[in-house]
Amino acid sequence: MGNSYAGQLRTTRFEEVLHNSIEASLRSNNVVPRPVFSQLYLEAEHHASTQEAGRPDNEEEEEESSESNSPPIPYQMKPPPEGSCTTDGFCQSGKDLRLASIANDLLEVPPGFLLVGAKSPSLPDHILVCAVDGRFLPDETGRNALLGFSGNCVGCGEKGFRYFTEFSNHINLKLTSQPKKQKHLKYCLFRNGQGVLVKGPLICWKGVDGRVKQAPNANLSQMTSEELLPTPVATETLPATGHHAPGAAAVQSDVAVPGYTQGASAPLTNGRDCPLTQQSLHQSAAHGPGKPSVAANVGPPKKRHKGWSPELPPTVEPAARANPVTANGTRTDNGALVCVSQGCSPLLPPTDSVSVPDCLLQNCGLQPVVFKGHGRMPALCGNVSDVTVSPLLETCYRRSQALPRVYEQYGASSIQPLSTEMQILLTVYYLVQLAPDQVPLVEDLEQIFMRSWRESHLTEIRQYPQTHPQLPPILPGPGQPLMASQLPWLAKLAASSCGPVVLVLDSPASLAEGLEETFLGLLEGKLAQTNYVIIICTPSGQEVESCIVVTGKRQARALAESMYTPGESLKEIGYQLAMGKVGVLGAFFSTLGQDGDVDSLLGEFRLENSQSSLSSSPESSDDFLKGCCAEYRVEWHQIRPIQLAVARKLLSHVCAIADSSTQNLDLGSFNKVEFLIFVPPSEVTFHQIVLHLWSSGILQELGLDTKCTSLTEAEQYVVRLNHEAQGRITTLIQKSKTNPSTLFVLVHDHAHWDLSRGPYSGGESSTGLVDSLLNCRGIWDTPNILMLHVTSFPFALQTQYTRISPYNEVHWPSTFSNDMDLYHEKTKYFGVSELLESTRSGSGLPLLRYDSSFESMAAALGERFPQLHSAIIRTHVLVQHYALALMAAMGRSWLQKHTSVETLEMVQSLLRSSRSCPAHHGPMVLLRIPSLPLASLAFQRLRQVRDGLGLQDRFEIILGNPGAPLSIGKKFLDQLKMWLNIQDSDWVPRTYLELEALPCILIFTGMDPQGESLPRSLKYCDLRLLSSSYLQRTTLEQELGLASYLVKADPQGEQMGLSDLSESDPEKMSGTDNEDDVVLLDINCQPPVLEQPSLVARQVPDSSVLDVDKHGGHQAVSGAASAPRSQPRPQRTPSKSTSSGSSSSQSPRGFQCSWAHGRNRPPVLLVPKVVYDVITSVDGSGLPKSTSFLPHRAVQWASSFRPLLSKMMTCTEQSLYYRQWTVPGPQHMDSSNRAEGRTDNFHPRRLLLSGPPQVGKTGAYMQFLGILSRMLIRLMEVDVYDEEDIHSEVQTTTIQYHQPGAVWPNADILKVIPFDYTVHDPKYEDISGVYSLQCTSGGEGSARRQDDVYLRRRTTRIKLSQYAAYNTYHHCEQCHQYMGFSPRFQPYESTLHAFTFSHLLLGEEIQLYFIIPKSKEHHFAFSQPGGQLESMRLPLTSDWNPDSIKSPIFTPTTGRHEHGLFNLYHAMDGAAHLHILVIKEYELSVYKKYWPNHIMLVLPSVFNGAGVGAAHFLIKELSYHNLELERSRQVEQGSRPQDIWPFIVLADDSCVMWNSVEVDTRSGGSAAVERNVSLKQVLQHMESSPDITRYGLCGLRKWSSKGTRLGQHEEPFSRGHLHDFVLLNVDVTRDVQYNQNRFMCDDVDFNLRVHSAGLLICRFNSFSVMKKQIAIGGHRTFIIKTKVTDIPTSVPPSQYICAPDSKHTFLAAPAQLLLEKYLQHTSQHLFPLSMRNYSHPVLSVDCYLNLGPEVTVCFISSRPHSINISTAGLFFSGLLLYFCDSFVTPSFLKKFQFLKGATLCVICPDRNSLRQTVVRLELEDQWRFRLRDEFQTANTKEDRPMFFLTGKHV
Repeated sequence: MGNSYAGQLRTTRFEEVLHNSIEASLRSNNVVPRPVFSQLYLEAEHHASTQEAGRPDNEEEEEESSESNSPPIPYQMKPPPEGSCTTDGFCQSGKDLRLASIANDLLEVPPGFLLVGAKSPSLPDHILVCAVDGRFLPDETGRNALLGFSGNCVGCGEKGFRYFTEFSNHINLKLTSQPKKQKHLKYCLFRNGQGVLVKGPLICWKGVDGRVKQAPNANLSQMTSEELLPTPVATETLPATGHHAPGAAAVQSDVAVPGYTQGASAPLTNGRDCPLTQQSLHQSAAHGPGKPSVAANVGPPKKRHKGWSPELPPTVEPAARANPVTANGTRTDNGALVCVSQGCSPLLPPTDSVSVPDCLLQNCGLQPVVFKGHGRMPALCGNVSDVTVSPLLETCYRRSQALPRVYEQYGASSIQPLSTEMQILLTVYYLVQLAPDQVPLVEDLEQIFMRSWRESHLTEIRQYPQTHPQLPPILPGPGQPLMASQLPWLAKLAASSCGPVVLVLDSPASLAEGLEETFLGLLEGKLAQTNYVIIICTPSGQEVESCIVVTGKRQARALAESMYTPGESLKEIGYQLAMGKVGVLGAFFSTLGQDGDVDSLLGEFRLENSQSSLSSSPESSDDFLKGCCAEYRVEWHQIRPIQLAVARKLLSHVCAIADSSTQNLDLGSFNKVEFLIFVPPSEVTFHQIVLHLWSSGILQELGLDTKCTSLTEAEQYVVRLNHEAQGRITTLIQKSKTNPSTLFVLVHDHAHWDLSRGPYSGGESSTGLVDSLLNCRGIWDTPNILMLHVTSFPFALQTQYTRISPYNEVHWPSTFSNDMDLYHEKTKYFGVSELLESTRSGSGLPLLRYDSSFESMAAALGERFPQLHSAIIRTHVLVQHYALALMAAMGRSWLQKHTSVETLEMVQSLLRSSRSCPAHHGPMVLLRIPSLPLASLAFQRLRQVRDGLGLQDRFEIILGNPGAPLSIGKKFLDQLKMWLNIQDSDWVPRTYLELEALPCILIFTGMDPQGESLPRSLKYCDLRLLSSSYLQRTTLEQELGLASYLVKADPQGEQMGLSDLSESDPEKMSGTDNEDDVVLLDINCQPPVLEQPSLVARQVPDSSVLDVDKHGGHQAVSGAASAPRSQPRPQRTPSKSTSSGSSSSQSPRGFQCSWAHGRNRPPVLLVPKVVYDVITSVDGSGLPKSTSFLPHRAVQWASSFRPLLSKMMTCTEQSLYYRQWTVPGPQHMDSSNRAEGRTDNFHPRRLLLSGPPQVGKTGAYMQFLGILSRMLIRLMEVDVYDEEDIHSEVQTTTIQYHQPGAVWPNADILKVIPFDYTVHDPKYEDISGVYSLQCTSGGEGSARRQDDVYLRRRTTRIKLSQYAAYNTYHHCEQCHQYMGFSPRFQPYESTLHAFTFSHLLLGEEIQLYFIIPKSKEHHFAFSQPGGQLESMRLPLTSDWNPDSIKSPIFTPTTGRHEHGLFNLYHAMDGAAHLHILVIKEYELSVYKKYWPNHIMLVLPSVFNGAGVGAAHFLIKELSYHNLELERSRQVEQGSRPQDIWPFIVLADDSCVMWNSVEVDTRSGGSAAVERNVSLKQVLQHMESSPDITRYGLCGLRKWSSKGTRLGQHEEPFSRGHLHDFVLLNVDVTRDVQYNQNRFMCDDVDFNLRVHSAGLLICRFNSFSVMKKQIAIGGHRTFIIKTKVTDIPTSVPPSQYICAPDSKHTFLAAPAQLLLEKYLQHTSQHLFPLSMRNYSHPVLSVDCYLNLGPEVTVCFISSRPHSINISTAGLFFSGLLLYFCDSFVTPSFLKKFQFLKGATLCVICPDRNSLRQTVVRLELEDQWRFRLRDEFQTANTKEDRPMFFLTGKHV
């Protein structure tokens, strides 16, 4: 109890491994023995005997042998004695033990006892003082502690506690686990100079915490260990901001950090309040998380251990290639290093200092880099300019010790970070694995830390939340601790395998001593073979301190330069050039003589050339321009299908924003689109976008420039992001406010270019400009500004504080997606992934290469001139290579050995191609030099060499400066004009695309590419001058993206050599922006593999044969190997030649344009060796290592405990990854976007378009602007029916009844006008015509209608006016309250009211329900407020209000809750009105959801399957009943019954606009003008008609573009059928009802019965109604299907009826619908004599039924005093009796005459009434019936089928 292994030396495991390693090394054939470190800690696989190593050391042996994973059993403390004190901080005797209370008391301490501090879980802020026998406590090394316990209580003085359990009960620790002295005795206590008892260092139990002991410090005496611990936020997010500043007098490694109060301690390593244990370290190479690993066991073997096998296979994989680290900090102004110390010491000035020796750089040839590690770094003084101090390693250590926040909720978890010792050992092992020329990469080391930590705690990470859901863990870590004393041994053993490359210094007493020893060794030359010196200091009783000194020349240079940002690198280069430090390079090259002195070689060449020029005349300029190449053809800006698809995706996202409930974008309120495109301040990019915009036709389509005759107009819509952009943004914001109906789109192209935080300070620097312009409040708050960010590298815009919603991201479809076939693409994208694939294909030379010869020469000169920046050296070497290659190509063959194969290949291709084409077409060679001074130097030097060699007419050299326009020679300018057929004398190329086919070297400068697109003649992309400061993902990939290419797809399916990687691969590696300005050529595709050097060598003269076999690099490929590549195009096969080459190698057929033949091949990409290693090596997920780099220098990782990107991630998943694991840096523009309490502070109208470089994004977003404009116009337009009246030939009357200018109808005159029985509405083209005396024949029309019955009805597109009706998608500001779902208003409350009335036809009371919003209750009368509904209020006939409509509007609707035009706010011009939606019960919830502020009349459930006739019937009867109620109510108030307004409006749910035709009196009444008017004007005009109450129905005509134009002979009012929009007088029509059973033609039936009743029907021909075409809902909701299945099946109309009692397939449809459909489609069988027989119609009594367009129906009413047409002498071909009532009698039927064989059809609701009707009407007297002539609709008995009987007239 309380025992441990403390005091016993645990070296058994270590000695065993060491012995076995020595034995294995002696027996091994390998020269380099396997490091003991890897065997001990980094084993990939091991035997089962080692799988249980790494148990907690601070447990009893009995507990360690237990392997149960069950939760720990809570410890049951012994109950305290009765009456004892149980207060925390006091002993059971009631004495205070808290250090804060007794610090000044004199305590009795027996000899040999020590005062120690104990921690109680219930008092985390206090320390309890105890007296413990020192023999039972460990010494400073954590050893020599006796087992057991002996202690006294300093409070009550009780002595002799022999068990720690008993003692813990006495001092009231109140533990929940087994008491252990190792857990709870924490600190040594001592008295300071004032005699106060203070807290001292931690007790070093078993060597775990010996490294964290510290000397007494008064400043720390009052601080607990918890106060010293860093918060997770600070630990994760504080950046390292330290850099070495040359010239500083002294450098201090630890200074005060903002965010920490003065005098506060730094964060402690691992913390001090709990002993840290660490499971065994695992191999750093990539192996799966499930693989076991060997645990470190440095104590005696446990009894469960079975031994350790030395025969494990050496499976340690070498670490991946490393490259220079990137600096995460910034240089301070005073040169001091500002960083956060991760050591345990407080941030106090260091006591030690190290003097840097003088002339260190001069004597050693290197500038050593010191990586701060653990502990306090001594200050450097003296010659500090020769030493660079980097905080990167310290930052990596600190980030790797900050546990992820996901574990914070579990409290003191057993999951602990890596210990200091483990981090140092892993670092040593990583450095050992590096190749001699490799540079360490901090990303690699961080991944090693994370992988080791995850594998150490794999069980806890996976099982802890499930295993311990309630109890916090109280056990320490699961692994064996690593003692500080063992660290030097293990480090040396790990370094022993690499010889002197890695040196471990463990003897110094301090880091200062180790640094001094290292500097001395550098001066004495002892470290010439050493690349890394690792200094480990393990002072007794203190924490481990460490640092690493990089002494390798290549590594030190690369690491020192990597600490610069790209901008700082350019400044340093400019400084060295300005100070003339590069003169040593020129002096060196001048000493090379014939081997490389370019100046002397040029002099010799000029002399020889001047002598030979007398006998040879140069080619004249005229001859140079006369050549013509038939293969030259350029097609710019061709739009591809995939670009249109992406544009539609953008549009769908915009529509999603508009359709969302947030209502941040009201597309329906815009009628125009304007835009501005913001681009980086690059002249080439600016003119490139302008050219694309001008040629795309978008300006004309948007109506912004109708002519667009010059580029000047297009330049107004493209803005450079410089100081002039501020005014453009201000103007746009003002314009957006004055034009609210215009949608302004801001396109931010190349959006990753400037992410710095504002405000913008002005001047030439653009820092903070984008933030100030595009993130200003004016842009954010303006509702009609939409922003689109376009980039190839969205990573830096996808952070935790991003302004872009993940739902508003549009990603370019992957080129490897199966969906690509849907786009019918004729091109194949060739990006960085395909370049990488070419390195693994093994066929031919890869397109991605590095130049080993160049790298060797640059490295040699770098060691020779250590004081110069490597970019300067590499630039001079590269220019030297180009110069010597040009000379070698011109006959100086011996110079080939002084240049590289790659450079010579490019130069020869450049020179040869212009000669092989009659028009002198040639390729482009891109030379990327980021530094403008270096680019200018290279430009001048290469032009000097070119002109000196007389090649100024062969190719051009162009300096591509982003801030300056292009400049080319006159001869090449004339060439371009001739090729492009340009007549303008002032024309000059402004973009690189216009340099197509021009042989040239383009020196592309600038810190970063700014979206410039390159022509397809680009053949070589030389990026050999990229520096190590470009190793962020965005920076690196945009450089590599310069070589991206669109390859013409082979129509014959030939393999193109493209990558077959996974779908997401092209989404991982992407390059620059502004990409789509590509030239698509229809040349047959060739495999995109470069010509072999053997072909190149055979196609040049003897003097320039490329002997690739002698000079390294890529070896030549034989002609046989390259022959198959030439077979698809035999004319390209070079003629055979000897191996030495001859002049006969030219094609015998004359000139061939090599540019045209190679224009469909991707360019070759040359990169530095360090970049090549990074992008060709893969990480643990299988992706290029560069994908795990920091995505952008402006962002930071949120935590080191992040997973790697997966190879199978899509772009959307990558976005979510970066949104979770990256945070913007303090200078990032999104760093200010962290809203209080919110993490999703997204801009509501901001989108992101991302895609690989050069793929077509510019064309896509320009197409998006076009289709967005078309959509807005389309939203402002509507498809309305535009059909001429049918049967217009019937209207032949020439009588003028009303005056042409009559405003209102005259009732008396209207009675004289004959009623027009003919239906003229085009929607009824396929129904039976109504017989009238005015029409004598209708056969021709019927035949035509039959042919056109299934044709689509004619529509036209009309722009919506200000008086239109809208559906639910309209969200303008004025409609919000009307519609009832504005977010600024509370949800509208509605109440349900029942309304009951009775009707004779229904036979029972009908109960309807009103849903009445609170805001509409004033339209109704209640018995009391909130009481029973009494009636709907009606106005008086004499009332007049110009802002009100008197007639209630009823709109029956079904299936159109979204598309029905119920928003009448604009149609009514804001006038007050009562609008009621009549809906079916089952649709109540959905209609209420979409129209919460509308009154709804809910039909009874029995009418759920009824048609529109039932709705019309109930509306009319309800309205009449309400009229009677209102008369009763208002009579009591003194009104007369006849004064109550009796009209209602029955409106279709598709009425969209209303028009008025007015006679133009100025033209003498012969012309009419039609204009759109409001519904308010139409209704008020009709309601104001004189004697309006005398009319039964009033209506409008249907609009037609070729309809009636009122003139002097046109009747302004007529009597006829009214449809869709009628004003119904429910008083005078009370005896005429709608047929409640009807589904179709119920209005025709009602019109005929109203007319026969003698009521006036008036159509206002001066008004017309437009009906919108709505493709869903309405009568289409009735689908006839069988009862067997719910799946709609095609049932022919002949199956709609069946014989009674037959076994027929019954249908799930209303019986009335089946009957009407049957009569419509099968009337030729029922009434054969009526087919196309207009003179003998079918007599239909009291009803109108559609019998098909070939049958004519004669409507006759049986009512007394009804108005009917004269039937004298008319013989009918049939008789139709439908639900005959008592008015139909035998005598009534005997008035009519029928043809012999005429057909009778009697329809009744049931079989019994059918037989009674036949008997009552005595039909058997004149009609013959057969038993088989009785039928029923195909319904079951439950559905109440209808029966009908047919017979023949005898």
